[in-house]
Amino acid sequence: MRIAQIAPLYERVPPKLYGGTERVVSYLTEELVRQGHEVTLFASGDSITKAKLVPCCDTALRLNPTVKDSLPYHVVQLEKVRQRAREFDVLHFHTDALHLPLFRGLAKRTLTTLHGRLDLPDLKPLYTEFPEFPLVSISHAQRWPMPPVNWVGTVPHGLPGDLLPFRPASKGGYLAFLGRISPEKRPDRAIEIATRAGIPLKMAAKVDKADADYWSEVIKPMIERHPRVEFIGEINEHQKAEFLGNALALLFPIDWPEPFGLVMIEAMSCGTPVVAFRCGSVPEVIENGVSGFIVSSIDQAVDAVQMVGRLDRQSVRQAFEQRFTAECMAREYLSIYEHLAGTRLSARRPAHQSRLSPLAMPGDITLPSGAGWMDAPGSPAAQARSISGQA
Repeated sequence: MRIAQIAPLYERVPPKLYGGTERVVSYLTEELVRQGHEVTLFASGDSITKAKLVPCCDTALRLNPTVKDSLPYHVVQLEKVRQRAREFDVLHFHTDALHLPLFRGLAKRTLTTLHGRLDLPDLKPLYTEFPEFPLVSISHAQRWPMPPVNWVGTVPHGLPGDLLPFRPASKGGYLAFLGRISPEKRPDRAIEIATRAGIPLKMAAKVDKADADYWSEVIKPMIERHPRVEFIGEINEHQKAEFLGNALALLFPIDWPEPFGLVMIEAMSCGTPVVAFRCGSVPEVIENGVSGFIVSSIDQAVDAVQMVGRLDRQSVRQAFEQRFTAECMAREYLSIYEHLAGTRLSARRPAHQSRLSPLAMPGDITLPSGAGWMDAPGSPAAQARSISGQA
């Protein structure tokens, strides 16, 4: 297929340090290229890819101190896509909603993956106005606040299987916190959990300008009061493998409707279990008692941390391999691409590769045969519903 991937310009593809959406776009793009598809990536000029790169700015906007307003660059990017739109079977947007008015006439050849939170009231009139655009969610939980829209699938994120290698044992003896220092990520909870459990905590995280006060007034003083808490700062992919792989567990103590939480599957890839609060997509990603523990309070989290040694790290890795590899993600997107482009491509791939995620929801695209496996007892979808329904 001829596929256009349109990435945000805030980070390069893949990001040098922190960055979720651009990282997922990179994994998807490279896997599609590996499978033989003709992929064009519209991204920042410093991006690294085996696809055809169309640079839409010189460098990632977040790392360019001369950039004061990101909107002009994204407008230029959309114009570049518009000029070449006829070259592609599918235009896959990862840029929120900015493209909707410009591509309305081509809506049936577009796919938009929504990577962010959708519970903000301002979004309802926006997506109500553009119901013809095919949308993909990255979890069930992400969809709940939305008005009726044209959902065509739920595709969980995926990582290359060899990116973060399996570690059969933790050699570090510490708990890990990885992400952003922000109120909704609750690094304060992570510090309290580790302190009460009596286990060292290492925090690898970035501090955005918007969260500078929270860092200086809340988190930094907490770290200074607890000598067994170490703040590392932002880390790259190589450092991430060591950081997560040597941890006893990843703490994911969020306090917001996280649409997915890429760091959870990054830890799972290493075989590192996750102790996560029951918010957003957590019950869909973590299988309680297998790949980690799902908790609802700090007390429960402290108890869970004491039990992570009972979990089999090989089983954690297997949970990742079954659902969260880049190959799984690409396969599910290709099923959607084929539906959008027509059925003429179906004969190119074996039938077993033409099915959507086990997390597909009622009303999503389904295939004429073999769909019943998604709802069978013991299937991933049934397990996800069971986990979600726990008290």
